[in-house]
Amino acid sequence: MRASASPEARAERASKGASKPSVSARLPDFPWDHLVPYADRARAHPDGIVDLSVGTPVDPTPEVVQEALRGAADSPGYPLTVGRADLREACLDWLARRHGVTVLDSLDTVLPVIGTKELIASMALHLGIGPGDLIVYPELAYPTYEVGAALAGARAVATDSLTSLGPETPALLWLNSPSNPTGRVLPPEHLKKVVDWCRERGTILVSDECYLECAWQDRPVSVLHPKVSGGSAGGILAVHSLSKRSNLAGYRCGFVAGDTALIRELLAVRKNLGLMMPGPQQVAMRVALDDDAHALDQHARYAARRARLRDALLGAGFTIDHSEASLYLWCTRDEDCWDTGAWLADRGILVAPGAFYGRAGSRHVRVAFTATDERVDAAVARLA
Repeated sequence: MRASASPEARAERASKGASKPSVSARLPDFPWDHLVPYADRARAHPDGIVDLSVGTPVDPTPEVVQEALRGAADSPGYPLTVGRADLREACLDWLARRHGVTVLDSLDTVLPVIGTKELIASMALHLGIGPGDLIVYPELAYPTYEVGAALAGARAVATDSLTSLGPETPALLWLNSPSNPTGRVLPPEHLKKVVDWCRERGTILVSDECYLECAWQDRPVSVLHPKVSGGSAGGILAVHSLSKRSNLAGYRCGFVAGDTALIRELLAVRKNLGLMMPGPQQVAMRVALDDDAHALDQHARYAARRARLRDALLGAGFTIDHSEASLYLWCTRDEDCWDTGAWLADRGILVAPGAFYGRAGSRHVRVAFTATDERVDAAVARLA
């Protein structure tokens, strides 16, 4: 029998372990913590804060989805990580019906996930990407792409220019169209060039398409559409969320679809980690995907709020760049983004500084139009 370590030896080992860099030390600062003083400033407004920063849905979850969740509440057994067959079928049907994606021919090409932020943050790690590998993501981007690279210990480059990479081949490249934060929509011709570039080099291409149905001017196209993918999902994954489309942010419902081999690898890892979407949420998600009516109603609500805020911001001297899709207006007063944030906070309006999304955003702010009609109208009045 192995002798027990002395208290002194145990203390020494604990001390050595404590001196190792923590995982959190590898990660960037959580950006929203820096917004606290501005939120306090905005809350001091006599009529209260208008929070246009995070972009969280505020409208009710559709009743048809709530009813499905209630009906599935008796769920005593463990759900499968791979997800229910009828849910995966609904994901494929929705992609084909709403977005012309016809290259996915089996249930093995789709995997439900517990919220897409968790998927995006863990994607590189779960695909075996790590130290020595390169991950590329857009110059202005959702911060979680950087978090995922840091978590995996990989190098990361934020760029919109593939030629700037020279001869180096990334292990993984992120696309995001429509973009968070800018709302920019990449045309099909551009997407196809990126697909071809990645396939020539053996780079995994992952397209974050969580705002695909939030379009106001240009019509976004999925990277899996036949005219972009060439009729094959080889080397490609597309990430989708129901948080914004169906007001399901609290349900944590999303999915990833694409290359069968990549989906199987993600499934094999996630099974071992016990990453399974709760059974009642799977039923609710299927119902949400099958019902387009509520999504069209929500789209109309957002379109009206967007129009009111857009006119008010332009009237207040802002310039709005891109913003043809997503749930944000990408605005500038041609000054430091923190100065703009302070100017708006003094009027009781909280927004996200563009610096959260990369150095190229330092003179912009991101303004969400997911607040209630009453709060949007309050912001419009304050900007007048």
